[in-house]
Parts: sequence; structure tokens; C-alpha cells
Amino acid sequence: MEGPALEIHGFEELPSSSEDFSSNIESRNVPAVFHGCLKGWKAFSKWNPSNGGLDYLQERVGSSIVEAMLSRSAPVFYGDLRSHERVPFPFSTFISSCKRRLRSTVDTHSVCTEPEGCGTVVANSDEACLISKDAHQVYLAQVPISNIKNKERSSLEILQDDIIMPAFLERSPLASINLWMNNARSRSSTHYDPHHNLLCVVAGCKQVVLWPPSASSFLYPMPIYGEASNHSSVDIESPDFSMHSRAKNSMNHSQKVILQAGDALYIPEGWFHQVDSDDLTIAVNIWWQSNMMANMSEHMDAYYLRRIIRRLVDKEMDRIKCFNGALFIPGRLDRKYMGNQVMKKQHNFPRTLEALILHMLTPVGAEVLTQKFDEMDQQTTKEEQNGFYRLFYSVFDDQFAAMDAILNGKELFAFQAFKNVLEKYLGVNLDRPQSSVR
Repeated sequence: MEGPALEIHGFEELPSSSEDFSSNIESRNVPAVFHGCLKGWKAFSKWNPSNGGLDYLQERVGSSIVEAMLSRSAPVFYGDLRSHERVPFPFSTFISSCKRRLRSTVDTHSVCTEPEGCGTVVANSDEACLISKDAHQVYLAQVPISNIKNKERSSLEILQDDIIMPAFLERSPLASINLWMNNARSRSSTHYDPHHNLLCVVAGCKQVVLWPPSASSFLYPMPIYGEASNHSSVDIESPDFSMHSRAKNSMNHSQKVILQAGDALYIPEGWFHQVDSDDLTIAVNIWWQSNMMANMSEHMDAYYLRRIIRRLVDKEMDRIKCFNGALFIPGRLDRKYMGNQVMKKQHNFPRTLEALILHMLTPVGAEVLTQKFDEMDQQTTKEEQNGFYRLFYSVFDDQFAAMDAILNGKELFAFQAFKNVLEKYLGVNLDRPQSSVR
């Protein structure tokens, strides 16, 4: 589990204003749970399947055609297009499958809680015939109640009357409000969202496992250029640790939240999450743009990208050195020690040092050597530095060749760290670049 700074906190009420949310919750960039805050919604009482909620939903929007997710791997719903397809689906048919489920199934293996009991509603015979034995493979995932960019996609817009928009979002740039509804136990694959997310459970129960963005290297994100770049490539049912070895430790960086009906979970943008839903769970989620993204000017993108990658590469270089640095260079490398060693080699074995530097120094060794030089430079005068480097490079027939060997090794080390960063955080594999010709 991550440290206290990233610990998820629970609250008994929603933030009262956008300023309250911004200063006390959003600024932490950590999820937050709001217990029982949705009980004032009409949806909380009117959509309740055990209290006639399915009849209410069918009456309100039963004639609508919605876009459903048809999974090839149910009960797991993976985000990539190879594992599912979006299909037009009559909302009334889906509701009938839910009624059938309530009538015939008593689930004693729910994800979160024991079931509240079976409802009395049943599907009529005509609609029941439309429901295949694989109805559990259909999931109403991200069905728009309100879509800001494309209002024509809001097939369930009439349900917005049953939702109370939280006061702290009144000034936020909303992206969409969506319905999520499953008629059988389901699991979503591990993924992150590019927006802030308020996940609101109206009926049923969800278990959510969350990871901060800093843990993405344990989750092997899909390549950034792929169609499912915000999803983990680790199979949540049967992970292949020979392919994804770091995933063994992923749960050490996770936190788990159980959401009952009436609860809401704020998931900041970029936080990975994996969701397990009980039988017949109904939820609404609200996506909106974060202040950081809203205020980030597009002309600054290239600069921020380079700064962020540079910081990640520096961290990766430090990590590699921790494992390998001691093997390549003595821990103590002050000016007098190094100067004495160079003088001895110059007197006795000058070509040995040259061979070591030009042909045997590894990229890690080059990085550690130059870092030690930098540390030494901080402790000596400019005159002493010049004297040391004259002495050091005097043993080489070609001083520029020696410097190139050290710098090339250092850059190879940095490139390896860069490759590691791209693979760990962006899911990108790079082949070693060809040497540039000047």
C-alpha cells in the first residue's frame, strides 16, 4: 500500500462548494469516498430493483435503443476492442433480462454483501424469448445520460431529472454523465480515465481497487499509441508473471474501497482502478475536466512532456545505479585518491587504464564515474579541477577518444533508462537507435 500521503479518506457528505473541493480534495490528487451522499436523489428510491425500480426505468426509457457492451470474456469486460464490441440493444430487452434475473436467481456469492431478496417483477414471455442464454455477456457500460460534446448521443437524457448535480461541480467543465448497469456479476479490466470521475452507486454494490499513477509500471499500461492506451495489459483473471513480472507486486501499491448503494467515489484523473460489481448493480458516473488540464495551454505540451519524461528518466537512472553502481566504481572517489591512482597507472600501466576506459567501461560505469567527477567538482576549486583532469586524460593517446567513450557510455545508460520509462509508463518498446552521423 502507498504511504499516508496517498491514503484514501472517507467523508459523510459531499464538498459544499467548488472552492471546498478544490482546496481540500482535488489538490491532494487522491481518491475520496462519500458515504450515503446520494440518498436524496430520486434515482436512489425510484431505480431500486427490489422496490419496482425496473418497472419505473422501463416506463421512462424502455423504448430507447442504447449502445451496449457485448463481451467475449464475460464476466470480465476488457477495454480493448478485441475483447468486446458495441452493439445497439433495446433498453426494454435489457430490463427484461434484469427482471428474469431477479425472479430466478438468489446470489449467495455477491462481491460485497448478501442479496436484499428477490423482486416480484417478471419478464413477459415475448421479451424473454429475445434474451439469449448469454445475456450476462451484455453490460450497459457508459450509456450517456448527458454528453456535452454530442447531445444526440444522450439516449437516456430523461433520467437526468432523477439525479442531483453535486454543488461542487456547478462550475466544472463537465464531459458526460453516464449510466452503468449490469444484470449479472461483472468485472472491469484495470484502467484509468482522462477525466476526474465521480462514481455514484444507486443500487447494488461495487468493489473498487485503486492504484496511483506512480504505480503504473506495475500494471503494464497498453502502448500510448494503441486504441486502449488507458488500460492495463495484465490479465486480471490469470496474469502471466513470466511476461509481466512486476505485476506480482502491484497489490502492494493498491487500496480497496467497497461502495454500497448511496455511496460515491471520487477518482482523480490518471488513477488506475478495477471494479467488481454485484448482480444487478446500477451506477451513474460524472466525468469532468480537472483544473490542471483545463488550465494547461496546448502550446506548452511539448515542454511539459520533456520535463516529465526527464524527471522519470532521472528516477530510473537512480534506480538502476542502486542495483549496479557499486559493481563498477569504488564508493570513495575523492580528488587525492583518484589523482594518486592515475599517477600510479601513468607511471606503471598507462595502457591498462586506457583499455579499461575505452573498451571495458560499461554504460552504468560511465554514469557512475561521471557522477563521481561531478561530486568531486563540488568540493574542489576550479584550479584543482583543471589539474586533475589534465592528469587524468594525459594517460590517453587520444584524449578526445577517451572523453567520447565516457560520454557515449553515459548516453547509452540514459537511453536504457529512457527505454525503461517508455515501457513502464507508456507501454512503448524502442529499438536501439542508429548512431548519428555528424
